[in-house]
Amino acid sequence: MTAAIMPVAVCQFAPVADRGSNRERIGELVALAADRGARLVVLPEYSSFFTDPFDESLAAHAEELDGPFSARLRELAARHDVVIVAGMVERADAGRIRNTLVAADATGILAVYRKQHLYDAFGQTESRWIEPGELGSAATFQVAGLTFGLMTCYDLRFPEVARTLVDAGADAIVVPAEWVRGPLKEEHWMTLLAARAIENTAYVIAADHPTPIGVGRSAVIDPQGVTIAGIGTSEGIAVAELDPDLIARVREVNPVLRLRRYRVMPR
Repeated sequence: MTAAIMPVAVCQFAPVADRGSNRERIGELVALAADRGARLVVLPEYSSFFTDPFDESLAAHAEELDGPFSARLRELAARHDVVIVAGMVERADAGRIRNTLVAADATGILAVYRKQHLYDAFGQTESRWIEPGELGSAATFQVAGLTFGLMTCYDLRFPEVARTLVDAGADAIVVPAEWVRGPLKEEHWMTLLAARAIENTAYVIAADHPTPIGVGRSAVIDPQGVTIAGIGTSEGIAVAELDPDLIARVREVNPVLRLRRYRVMPR
């Protein structure tokens, strides 16, 4: 059966150091996105809990995968008949956490991804607080006949991650982020989102934190690198339609996935 055009939403908001407040705000955003027709709702990295700068409160507020945060996602997914992707602070060992993405619908968790590339760059040391995810199979899930792959934030600078997702059948790459502001960082964000879309002939669906900590600019990019929906620097929602026929047409005209001569191998 051919997949139909599917509306998706990116929700740009600023998570805080209060898990209850974040869950309440997510409920408001998911309801608004569903009212606008979205079937998939994407929220940023660290949606369950966030503090700047990082400190011991991250581990203190970390949750299990089946904890209150994912339960809230499942509840909202059931209420609004959507699939939700959001970043959470997951409990790990030795006082660190896992930077985890969860895709959930009414039936439960569809996919889990733990950030592989930690942000030890631009003066930051994410690895002090976070345990890297294991290398292995790509995290994918399906909605309405389309396959979606998960990656997060700093992973965007490593094209191999996105390539493993399309090798696993992804039609669209979902990128929750907290893309920290800085010189040229907004340009890097938009350029890399477009590059990952173009080189993989796939949609890219990216949700960031707003300013002043993030750059904002959450967006949906089509397989030719065109931004078809986006948000500025404040909180908000953008909705776009994913067209499976467009993916097929672009991959016919630009068959880079078929013509490439190298595989991606973990190191």
